[in-house]
Amino acid sequence: MELDDGTVRKLRKTSDITHHSHELTFTCYHRLPLLSRDRTRHWFVDALNRTCKDQNVAPWAWVIMPEHAHVLIFPRNPESAGRQTPVADFLKSVKQSVARRATDFLRQHNPDWLANLRVVWPNGRVEHRFWQQGGGYDREMFKCKAIWSAIEYLHNNPVRRKLAARAGDWEWSSARVYAGDGPSKATIDWKDLPRNG
Repeated sequence: MELDDGTVRKLRKTSDITHHSHELTFTCYHRLPLLSRDRTRHWFVDALNRTCKDQNVAPWAWVIMPEHAHVLIFPRNPESAGRQTPVADFLKSVKQSVARRATDFLRQHNPDWLANLRVVWPNGRVEHRFWQQGGGYDREMFKCKAIWSAIEYLHNNPVRRKLAARAGDWEWSSARVYAGDGPSKATIDWKDLPRNG
């Protein structure tokens, strides 16, 4: 469904259209604050950097909140390497990496707390979920105004939640590098980002 500002809201399925950026939301299981510790945030940043490099995806903006994260990405070659759904591949790669590291850490250091992530299937199989089930939120964008509005929204998330006074004060975001306040923990690639204004 196309909105007035040139964004396309996905209701269920991710499609990959050449030259469209994607604002993705990663939500923790039951909205638990699983991203509230620096070690977990580092795992997310590591997964984001590696996946962007491996899959030729330009990361334009990102923010990590205690119970969710947002990223704005631009898949450079959606048809490359035989992949038909690079956004789905991207999500899977980031999510699996963080979930594995987090559940392994909990098994070693706090196995009792791991029960909060436990899911038992009807066949008796047990798994532990770090992320909320499903594809999550995927907002596809191609208009410059919508892209820059999304960047501003992402960067101001910590301010709205009173985690920081200014967007650039939150170290778990790309806002610092946009404001010229310091380096970003995750790589930012502006090569294909349309100019604001």
